[in-house]
Amino acid sequence: MAKLTDKQELFCKEYIKDLNATQAALRSGYKENAAYATGAENLRKPQIQHRIAELSSERNKKVQVDAEYVLNRLYEIDQLDIIDIMNDDMYGFKKLSEWPKAWRQSLSGIDINELFDYNGNEKELSGLVKKIKWPDKVKNLELLGKHVTVGAFAKDESSSSEDLASSVSKLIDKLPN
Repeated sequence: MAKLTDKQELFCKEYIKDLNATQAALRSGYKENAAYATGAENLRKPQIQHRIAELSSERNKKVQVDAEYVLNRLYEIDQLDIIDIMNDDMYGFKKLSEWPKAWRQSLSGIDINELFDYNGNEKELSGLVKKIKWPDKVKNLELLGKHVTVGAFAKDESSSSEDLASSVSKLIDKLPN
C-alpha cells in the first residue's frame, strides 16, 4: 500500500476527531476553497481509508469503547428502576451516594429549586423542588433493538407472501366451523 504524505497522515488524524472531511482538510492545511472536494477525494483513497480504520481501532482500544460496551450500557439504562433512587414514600430521593452507578451515569440532568417564605425582611428556606431528567427509555430500546446481534427490527428475507398465505391458510383450517 502506498505511503501517505505528511499532509494525508494529518488529515487522517484530524478526520477521526469529528468525522468531518471538510474540517479535517482545513485543519490539515489544504486550501479553504478546495477543502470540501479534497476531503471527499481523500476519503475515497484506499490507503487513507485503511489508515483511518487503524487510527479508529487504536482509539477504541485506548478508551475501551466498542460495540459490546455500548450494548452493555444500553442494557444498564434499560434496567434502571425508579425504586433504586426514590424513597418508598415517593416524597424524596435517596442520598446520591446510595444511587446505583448506572443511575448516576445515565441521568441527563438534575434540577433543584429552593422555595423560600418571606417574613418581613427575613427569608426562610421552606422547601426544595427536585427534578431528574430520566434517560429516554424508548430511544434506548430502539437503539438496543437495532443492535446487530439483537436484530429486533431485522427483516426475515426468507419469508415471502407465499409463506404468509400458507400460514394464514393453516390458521383458517384450525378454526372451528
